[in-house]
Amino acid sequence: MEVIPPAQIRRSLRATDLDNLVMTASLDKALAWAQSNSMWPFGFGLACCAIEMIGVISSPRYDIGRFGSEVIRATPRQSDLMIVSGRVAHKMAPPIRQLYEQMLEPKWVMAMGACSSTAGMFANYAVLQGVDKIVPVDVYVPGCPPRPEAVIEGLMTIQKKIRAGIPPAYRQQESDA
Repeated sequence: MEVIPPAQIRRSLRATDLDNLVMTASLDKALAWAQSNSMWPFGFGLACCAIEMIGVISSPRYDIGRFGSEVIRATPRQSDLMIVSGRVAHKMAPPIRQLYEQMLEPKWVMAMGACSSTAGMFANYAVLQGVDKIVPVDVYVPGCPPRPEAVIEGLMTIQKKIRAGIPPAYRQQESDA
């Protein structure tokens, strides 16, 4: 541990250079940091991947609370991250879209697992070939089912996007149109 002599402290207090005394940041960066560290997920479990999602959310072993996501919401109106896990049947497409539209902005979507990303092994007429057909997806987490570490990596990827100022997928689609 380094001991700072009192004379050096007095010199820095008299300095006109604020970098020695104050940490500065833009308001946008401070808000992005706060938003990225307070993601409130809305878990939408449809099949077997939902068990893995529950394991990530409720297990002290993986502790997503350290990433600011310990507040799991049961309603889309209080969440900003929708985690779609499992295969999406065509009958479930309208309710998923309705729940997505109820989320407040900014909103993020994670497709968890092979089935929600590309329908996985359920490539048939009854299953939607990816949740991105009905809602814009920001992060795809591969696996059948994905490991909890992969889900945490997906959450960290969304946090990095927020801090970097990358807009959610729905805003990118609006600007492309």
